[in-house]
Amino acid sequence: MVISAIADGVVRSADRLGDLVTGRAFEPVLRLGVTGLARAGKTVFITSLIANLIDRGRMPGLAAAQEGRIVAAYLQPQPDDTVPRFDYESHIAALTGPEPHWPESTRTISELRLSLKVRPNGLLAGLQGPRTLHLDIVDYPGEWLLDLALMEKSYADWSALTLQKLASRPEAAEYFALAQAEDADAKLAEPRAQALAATFTAYLQAARAAGWSDLAPGRFLLPGELAGSPVLTFAPLPPSKAPRGSLAREMERRFEAYKAQVVQPFFRDHFARIDRQVVLVDVLGTLQRGPAAVADMRATLAETLGAFRPGRAAFLTRLLGGHRVSKILFAATKADHLHYTQHTRLTQLMEALVKQAAERARFAGAETAAMAIAALRATTEEEREHNGTKLQMVRGRLLKDGRQAAYYPGELPADPSHILAGDSTLEGFQSMAFAPAPMTLRPGDGPPHIRLDRAAQFLIGDRL
Repeated sequence: MVISAIADGVVRSADRLGDLVTGRAFEPVLRLGVTGLARAGKTVFITSLIANLIDRGRMPGLAAAQEGRIVAAYLQPQPDDTVPRFDYESHIAALTGPEPHWPESTRTISELRLSLKVRPNGLLAGLQGPRTLHLDIVDYPGEWLLDLALMEKSYADWSALTLQKLASRPEAAEYFALAQAEDADAKLAEPRAQALAATFTAYLQAARAAGWSDLAPGRFLLPGELAGSPVLTFAPLPPSKAPRGSLAREMERRFEAYKAQVVQPFFRDHFARIDRQVVLVDVLGTLQRGPAAVADMRATLAETLGAFRPGRAAFLTRLLGGHRVSKILFAATKADHLHYTQHTRLTQLMEALVKQAAERARFAGAETAAMAIAALRATTEEEREHNGTKLQMVRGRLLKDGRQAAYYPGELPADPSHILAGDSTLEGFQSMAFAPAPMTLRPGDGPPHIRLDRAAQFLIGDRL
């Protein structure tokens, strides 16, 4: 522990010295982390945010843009040479090309630096020239964020909780039967461990496709260079005596190795430097999957973000050495799938879903907000009369076949507590999958969006 603390101190001192040498101490850097649960649209959010900060014609809600104080915005080489670069150019081409399509989803961590040259405001505006703010955007899979909840659990606790949930899920039937039939106290046989891990991974993949949110360990779904390694070859087992050399004892050892060698380094090396955080959530897709999926997502957010709470058990607080994420935005994405008259209800639902998470997390001074957004607007709105009733609909290009279609998804209740209580009134709710629409952008305009400017104002407006 002492050696580790000394090493961490040396690293932090070296970082500060590096900032002075490179001039970064005189040009502030703001690191924005972007993550979210499956299919929430992280790649589209980052791509559209960058494009709309470069061409700010659609950003009236960002005060510095509205006031004309952003002189220029341009991409620069990122500061972290060992982190993959976010492929902005390919992603924006996919969204705005002659045959627009959604870019590939996030599969690993990536980063991009956008530098903003800004004129100051206030009393000293006429005495100072433009200054530069470097915005380092860090994109990482939401599945990795879910691993935070593992850090405070023992293997026995994690196994018990996981198997309890799996017992009622059809996607887990094969693994649950395999685990129940396994003799965990028997001597370790590597083929058995591999079979269990492979079947458990298959369950996680099926659960993600079915819309479940609790998908830890996240690296099982995105293994990268760790594929096939012992650190990803474990699975939950029923309680046992776990004698030395047994399957259960080895599963426990690998679970602890996963936390120490995979989870902790990621949050130490990357998350510890994040200043602002966006958590994107596909609320509409979750609603369509029913009350159980809503309850699961709510519990997952609360459990994961509970790691931020202060106190003896706050793993992340200890790991970050006092560093705090100062602002956190919870964004319900795909607001363009609803008529604008329902956006307030979607925002209220997002607030209700994360209220438990925020209360349990006790973010210790961090400012939080909830918002309904569409990073790239793929629909238009229209009204139609049906059986004497005006229906407020959206029209877009269907993802499955490219046809233009208008649809009415149903209405969200005015009181979000009905949804959180499992109200059956949403049984007819449908959320369609739309493809991005072809667009012709005027000079100075970024891609069309909904409230991306307000999201940017919350996240970075005070630094501009």
